[in-house]
Amino acid sequence: MLEALDAGEAGIRLGNRSRQVLTALIETPQQTAVSSISELATRLGVNASTLTRLAQRLGYGGFNQFQEVFRRELTEGKHFYSDQASQLMTASGEGEGLSRLARLGRQESANFAGLLERIDPEAYQRTVERLATAHRVRVHGMRQFNSLALFLSYGLGMLRSDVAVLDASRQGVADALAQLDTGDLLVVVSCFPYTPSVLATAEVAARHGIEVIALTDSANSPLTKVATHSFQVPNHSLFFSNSMCAFMLLAEGLLSEVASHLGDSGLAALRQRERMITELNSSL
Repeated sequence: MLEALDAGEAGIRLGNRSRQVLTALIETPQQTAVSSISELATRLGVNASTLTRLAQRLGYGGFNQFQEVFRRELTEGKHFYSDQASQLMTASGEGEGLSRLARLGRQESANFAGLLERIDPEAYQRTVERLATAHRVRVHGMRQFNSLALFLSYGLGMLRSDVAVLDASRQGVADALAQLDTGDLLVVVSCFPYTPSVLATAEVAARHGIEVIALTDSANSPLTKVATHSFQVPNHSLFFSNSMCAFMLLAEGLLSEVASHLGDSGLAALRQRERMITELNSSL
């Protein structure tokens, strides 16, 4: 349609500003697919009503219908990594080596700032309390987010007992979920392109009374629908996959708050770990 508009063959005409907005939406399909209309409007410097009118001019019933085109194309994530790498190569003319590293640093700084702006203090504190006091805590993430799940479970396990990565025994997620009871806590991590098995795991857990905390990327993330509390973590950068930096900042922040919340009991757990390390003649 964009090509037809450029060629004057689309049967409709758009003003320069509407044309710029449409181009920006197409050039950032991931953000267009997962962001709310208000988030997109803010990023593009227009009113939300402008996006609604644009969608209607293009023949859609409303912005949701227009956005669904992007979601259908992108939620399977068939071209996610190659599309990200293409953006990296497109930006290669803006500097390489340390110049590119500096640009990544600026982007991550923006992600950090965006994370802090989005966090609900009440949800943050409630999550800290549940991480500290839930009878059992399991953490679940796939692909690159498996590393974050390992980090969270390791750090939390230093402070309290009965913490593990879901399916740490490799007997299957169903078996691992069956060992959890109502009131236990499951932390899930996923962002676009969302891993279907992680979404299904969160949905099943919530149906069975297991409290779900989600670390994800958008208020429109499927995980926010089933989670008691969710945290929207900005992750836009030149990296050829999802940026992990802001996710790691959130994880470290939560773990630090849990340590403070547990106080003497957390300190005792750390000292017990140190004694075991000494007895095993190991090293930190």
